[in-house]
This record gives sequence, C-alpha cells and structure tokens, in this order.
Amino acid sequence: MPAGGHLVECIDHGAVRELRLARPPVNALDPQLCAGLSAAIAEAIAEGVQGLVLSGGPKVFSAGLDVPFLVSLGDDRAALRAAWEAFFEAARALAQSPVPVVAALGGHAPAGGCVLALCCDYRVMASGPFAIGLNETQVGLVAPEGIQHLLARVVGQHRAERLLVAGDLVESERALALGLVDELVEIEHVAVRARVWLEQLLALPRQPMLMTRRIARADLVAALAPERIGLQRFVDAWFAPDTQAALRELMAKLGK
Repeated sequence: MPAGGHLVECIDHGAVRELRLARPPVNALDPQLCAGLSAAIAEAIAEGVQGLVLSGGPKVFSAGLDVPFLVSLGDDRAALRAAWEAFFEAARALAQSPVPVVAALGGHAPAGGCVLALCCDYRVMASGPFAIGLNETQVGLVAPEGIQHLLARVVGQHRAERLLVAGDLVESERALALGLVDELVEIEHVAVRARVWLEQLLALPRQPMLMTRRIARADLVAALAPERIGLQRFVDAWFAPDTQAALRELMAKLGK
C-alpha cells in the first residue's frame, strides 16, 4: 500500500502522480490524513515522480481541519498541539516539494483546505458555487502571520487584509478575479486540467525551471517556518472564551 495509506489515493499518470485526499465525506484534516499526505509526498519524491497533483472532492476539496476531532480532545493541549503540528507539517511538505504541485480544487476549499492550496504552485478550481478562503475569524481563530503571508503573496497585501479580517470565503469566479485561483474549469475536468498544466511545465528545460521555481518560492517556504506560525500561541488562543464560544456555535451547526 502507498505511504499515504487508504486516506490518500496515489494515481500515476506517467511522470505525474495524483495524490487524492480520500477521507469522506469532506476530507476533514485530522492527524492521520495530514500524516498520510506528508508520507505520500515524501514517497513520490523518493520514487522520482516529476510533478504532483493534489486533489480531493467530490464537491469538497477539503473542509479544513477536523474541528469535531479537535474539540473532542478537550483540555489535552499536547494532543491539540500535535494535531495542528501534523497539519503544518503537511503544508510544509507541499511548500518544500522539490517538484511542482498543482491543486485540483474540485469543490469547496475553506480554511485548512485553502492553506494547502496556497502551498501549491498553481490552483485549478471547479467553476460554480464553490468557495475558497481563510475564514478563521468566523470560527474564532487567528490565522498566523506566516499563513497570512501565503494569501498576501497571491492576492496582494490590502486585499488579503480585507479577506482575512472578515474571514471571507469567496466563490470561484471572484477567487479567479482576485488571483486566489489561477483558472476555472468544469468540475469533472479539474484534475485533468491540473495535469495538463503540469505536463506543459515539465516540458521546459528541467534544471532551469526547477531552480527558478525554488528561488520564486523561497518566501513561501520561509512563511511556514515555526517562528512565523507560533503554534504555542495558537494553541493557547484556542482556549480563549470567544474562540470556545465560536467553536461551540460551529459544532451546533455541524450537528444539524
């Protein structure tokens, strides 16, 4: 079985490997799925894969961190920190990938789903009523400075500020207009289009392309450094009264 286990399906298309998140119904990012993704990326690199497509779906690429799981940890700060660490390790694995990675967003990509997409080189999203964005403030969380940088580097500083502070999720057409995603296609063609874009990139002289990419993405890798995430502050803030109130409200909605 591939390193990702049953939670990440690995599908080879020549020199390109598709890593498909496979934790129904919404690919909620629990530690097992995050670890599976990190392992699947490492395995692909070790096996000489030349490009990666990260996909999810159907209709939800990933709904972000598994909030019910996180809430179930109660006051266990060590377990909570470990869960978030597993997520940031998966984000770093994407950001630090020595080969290009395309996000095939076959549906919604809020919060952690958006973070993973922002760590990829290029984002192909399904056209239609699908939303993407960093909606942390809506659930009482603060997006760390490093994560805020990921958004600012694609939509610009002021636009990122407005989206982050409001916790806005934007539908695919607006996401394209803002530069948050690179192109829209019909939902059934998202993974194929991602692969085609990647294959065009891989047709370029290999070393110059990879070296240029590494220079261009240095700020992305740096943004995910532990000091720019401040995980301990993040975990401490989880227990703040207004965060807990917002999480309870979210849990009530999810329970309906």
